[in-house]
Amino acid sequence: MAQLRNPDTGCAWDIEQTFASIAPYTIEEAYEVADAIARNNLPDLQDELGDLLLQVVFHAQIAKEQSAFTFNDVANGIVAKLVRRHPHVFGDASIDTAEKVKAVWESVKAQERAEKDQNEDTSALSGIALALPALMRAEKIQNRAARVGFDWPDVNPVWEKLSEETTELKEALAADDADAIEDELGDLLFTVVNVARHIKVDPENALIRANAKFEKRFRQVEHLAAEQESDLSELDLAALDALWDKAKSMGSE
Repeated sequence: MAQLRNPDTGCAWDIEQTFASIAPYTIEEAYEVADAIARNNLPDLQDELGDLLLQVVFHAQIAKEQSAFTFNDVANGIVAKLVRRHPHVFGDASIDTAEKVKAVWESVKAQERAEKDQNEDTSALSGIALALPALMRAEKIQNRAARVGFDWPDVNPVWEKLSEETTELKEALAADDADAIEDELGDLLFTVVNVARHIKVDPENALIRANAKFEKRFRQVEHLAAEQESDLSELDLAALDALWDKAKSMGSE
């Protein structure tokens, strides 16, 4: 990477890059790692992990050129963090359950944030990355709030909240208020995440499964339509429903 970014003999594209310009590639490579895992394709996973590692090296090289930090600093930093957050493995603490481990992890993270920020943002919500997918960020926000006691005691009041938000969205639609519609839809989605959190379901994974299920069934519907020489765009709702039900009965789940 140092050679690629050499201002005299390097690659013109690599030389021009900044933290900001390659950040989208970093995010994309992380998703491609997740995709290889979802497909259980280990050769692809190996390849995608290499691409993700390249992003770490790229950022570290830019930082080194700015005398900010090096790749070794990055590696040493994560080693120190892992040791610090696992006192039951690298120290004398005794922690015997996964829940207790998670509690210690979060406690150490909170302490790290407090020491890092000092006179800056001391909110329980500080440090939640803005660039996270909205669904994932909603869950993190809710989990942080819950750790300081700002949470429903169980899922039952959340069902009531879900019903309330659904009603408010319908009212916004009836009023044809575009801003209110977007606002109320956001509240509804945020509450759905809260439901998922209380019933201990990862909302991101749940939506991934729903996407995959719909895609598989829709492709089957396309196949069925092609078999009867029909164009989906020309079929009425009843015909589309019939194809969808047939696809479901064929086990497209």
